[in-house]
Amino acid sequence: QLQLVESGGGSVQSGGSLTLSCAVSTATSGRYCMAWFRQAPDNQREKVAHISSQGGTTRYADSVKGRFTISQDNTKNTLYLQMNSLKPEDTAMYYCAAVSVTRCMAGWNTRFDVFGVWGRGTQVTVSS
Repeated sequence: QLQLVESGGGSVQSGGSLTLSCAVSTATSGRYCMAWFRQAPDNQREKVAHISSQGGTTRYADSVKGRFTISQDNTKNTLYLQMNSLKPEDTAMYYCAAVSVTRCMAGWNTRFDVFGVWGRGTQVTVSS
């Protein structure tokens, strides 16, 4: 059973940086597509970054493009989200999620409810 555990959240001022980590219980390269989602109170869950099963393709929501970078270290079975130039509107609970490579053929357009494995989330709070 694949398990995901996020860490690295916290409180920062606007313009600051954070790096989120998602520890994965097994190797995902070639087997799973991975993504970072976020959800603020009273908002829908939003995909912010997606990485393909081989790690060769990444894509970002327009709201974070140029500021966030998704990456993975297969030697450590860890997914990362580097977040720079943070804004108050980035405040949310951040989740990593995984979906079998056979179910993420739509790439970025893979719906959140197709992702079958989720972490518990890590809170990011950005103050102005």
